[in-house]
Amino acid sequence: MRFDDVCLEAIGATIPDEIWSSEDIERQLSPLYQRLRLPEGRLELMSGIVRRRVWPAGTVPSGPSIRSADAALNAADWDRGRVGCLIHASVCRDFLEPATASRVHHELGLPPQCWVYDVSNACLGLINGAVQIASLIQSGAIESGIVVGTENSRPLLESTIATLNADTSLNRNRIKPAFASLTIGSGSCAWLLTHRNHSRSQTRLTSAIARAHTEFNDLCRSDHDTAGAGMQPLMETDSQRLMVEGIATGAAALKDLLHDSTWSAKQIDRTVCHQVGSKHRLLMLEAMGLSPDHDSVTFPFLGNTGSVALPLTLASAVVNGDIRDGHRVAMCGIGSGINSVMIAADWGETPVTGNLDASSAEQLPVVAAE
Repeated sequence: MRFDDVCLEAIGATIPDEIWSSEDIERQLSPLYQRLRLPEGRLELMSGIVRRRVWPAGTVPSGPSIRSADAALNAADWDRGRVGCLIHASVCRDFLEPATASRVHHELGLPPQCWVYDVSNACLGLINGAVQIASLIQSGAIESGIVVGTENSRPLLESTIATLNADTSLNRNRIKPAFASLTIGSGSCAWLLTHRNHSRSQTRLTSAIARAHTEFNDLCRSDHDTAGAGMQPLMETDSQRLMVEGIATGAAALKDLLHDSTWSAKQIDRTVCHQVGSKHRLLMLEAMGLSPDHDSVTFPFLGNTGSVALPLTLASAVVNGDIRDGHRVAMCGIGSGINSVMIAADWGETPVTGNLDASSAEQLPVVAAE
């Protein structure tokens, strides 16, 4: 899929104030650690995640999503009456119905002619939503659109910790499927996409591809879909096999992106990928033939923030000056399912607003997991 007329006009990024370090989580897991004689520091060592952030108890996704989308609109000084589509695309949502996008649309004061709906595709939701909006803009159906999402890791972290401490039948092997749940962080991000003729940023999305290896749909699954105030989610992940098959999917998808964009791997100035952990990152970049020196990360200080991981990492790279005007940027999304969506962009001057400043977007050392 190629685009001639689509620009990423502004990014709104919002992260929580409350920080949970990997040490903090291990202290909460002290009954489990003591019973199984697990070494302290194991969580950070295996993942490369120093800390992650969590929203206050009771936070619903639409709240931070409204703030992120509002920040993007204000940064671009964009007329809200010209927004033709709003997609809320995170795993987390306010209700089973109506669409979380409905409340976000109302609070932002967007027009009644706007397309309003939710999209869900694990860690790819926002990227999928961006491609849908880009297609509407390219076709001439709309002039601009917003994709936004908020991931709330607090319920999953609290449920996982409580379950691991309470079930005394668990042994070292049986706790492995819960490990990935302890790496999850919270965050929110919004992209405002516009037609090129009305763009000041001139950051052009030039192509997008999708690749599905869905024979591996059983490697990462949450419990039943019970979104709402009482949700106490749990998730089981075959982390090792998911990593291997996810990397293979991503490597194949990158070949498709390079073909569609007519780039070579050496012509990519900056890569932004899904954020899992240090071992996954290095193996993935090696399989793709890409250099870690040109890759941006946020997992050491934000954890795995699901569908907003790649968008927040893109925002962080802009804030830190790693992405600049004239850069060719490859956004390499991979999500459980297994699916991959990737976007190529010629970067211009897209502003990033919200509370993801240089101090919160710091680049912690990325240490390879053993």
